[in-house]
Amino acid sequence: MAENAEAWARCNACKEPIQHGALYWVCSVSTCNQKRTGLRFCSVSCWEVHLPDARHREAWAVEKVAGDPPAKAAVKPKAASSAPGGGKRRIIRSTDSAATSTASAPTEVLIVASRLKDYIRSQSGFNTSDKALGPLSDIVRRVADEAIRHARSEGRQTVLDRDIPDDS
Repeated sequence: MAENAEAWARCNACKEPIQHGALYWVCSVSTCNQKRTGLRFCSVSCWEVHLPDARHREAWAVEKVAGDPPAKAAVKPKAASSAPGGGKRRIIRSTDSAATSTASAPTEVLIVASRLKDYIRSQSGFNTSDKALGPLSDIVRRVADEAIRHARSEGRQTVLDRDIPDDS
């Protein structure tokens, strides 16, 4: 019981104690990190337990050290490794995320969901699943990559409307 008396906090999933100086993980989504919520997890697998209930569109686990003062701003990955007194911090994305990519380019959704849903509803009366945004963003990326190649082949560093293929 003496071990629990020195615990810094408890894991929100398995209720195991998190000791001072130990690694723990928090969710990257702001609603999970509010003062009243303050979710903390002792492992990435415990963090993944909360994902089905949280229903985040995109989330990752952020590694922290117990007892560190809370950050006042979001920690960017480049600045995280050199955080004074905070130790190293790593960002771990969920393994079940559809946003895993081997390319160095970002894989965020490029489509404005509300505009697309409004358009589809006005044209057909259909609803639109959020899962349709990822594949449509991939199509936009492919067209943009083709436009970049065309602009580069003409010696420009600006993508113009004429660089976008007509068949898209």
